[in-house]
Amino acid sequence: MTDDQTSQSAQLGIVESRGSTPGPTSNKRKRADYRQSQQQKRQELKTVVFEGNDDSQDKIKLPKKKYYRQRAHSNPFSDHLLEYPISPSHMDWHKLYPALIPSEAETSASSTDEAKQVDIVDIGCGFGGLLVSLATEFPDKLILGMEIRVQVSHYVEDRIIALRQQHATEGKYKNIAVLRANAMKFLPNFFKKGQLSKMFFCFPDPHFKIRKHKARIVTSTLASEYAYLLRPGGIVYTITDVLDLHQWMVRHLEAHALFRRLPKEWEDEDPCVKIMRKDTEEGKKVERNKGDKWIACFVRLDQPE
Repeated sequence: MTDDQTSQSAQLGIVESRGSTPGPTSNKRKRADYRQSQQQKRQELKTVVFEGNDDSQDKIKLPKKKYYRQRAHSNPFSDHLLEYPISPSHMDWHKLYPALIPSEAETSASSTDEAKQVDIVDIGCGFGGLLVSLATEFPDKLILGMEIRVQVSHYVEDRIIALRQQHATEGKYKNIAVLRANAMKFLPNFFKKGQLSKMFFCFPDPHFKIRKHKARIVTSTLASEYAYLLRPGGIVYTITDVLDLHQWMVRHLEAHALFRRLPKEWEDEDPCVKIMRKDTEEGKKVERNKGDKWIACFVRLDQPE
């Protein structure tokens, strides 16, 4: 096409096709539209209790991960404008587990039976692979994923909503939820002393630089916090593909008077270790790349040894 023809075509509003591949702007707009649609759906359905005999609604599709792009890690020392309760008793768990925990109004109008509490926590749950697998492994336990990244937590929330509706007949996935939170700062705001039975730390940020080691999710100070939240006999699970980080976590937890490392024989028999190895997204990626997975599990002691 000559310059004169191009000018004439532009005047007539004719645009020459240059292939069907969308450009960066088109992809950005598509992603923004998808997120907006998902946000609206999330606000409408996050506290809905799906009934197994309700066939009037279309099945909700699982979210598409490609539309929830975000950096792999987040600075835990930054101000993330997070909401958190001033104490565990002020936390409204009904909004996360609407089918299993009654609302405040329902609680006051019913018996004085104590409501169920979160029992298992996945710190830095990523895209929720471990949560989904634990949901069916421990159907009678409340399991919470904590994730600091905005879009990743949105993905997990949308994933849980879809799974709850798709499996409403079986009543599955009512016992898992995700919360956007900074676990390095606010865990005691959510959980009481001795409340938890299991804590998972799967492929945490290694923070390779020495000056960044203080941001690692296992430190001497945080180990004491985990000991406070775990009941005696509770387990800390760690897994990473970074040997230096593995050695760091082992060193800090072994140095704590209320933790004792469990032997490899125990790890080989524990169902959670098997799930942790194969069902997290990072674990699958390490498997594809034929990388190493370093595991260490620690039991919370009743008294210092």
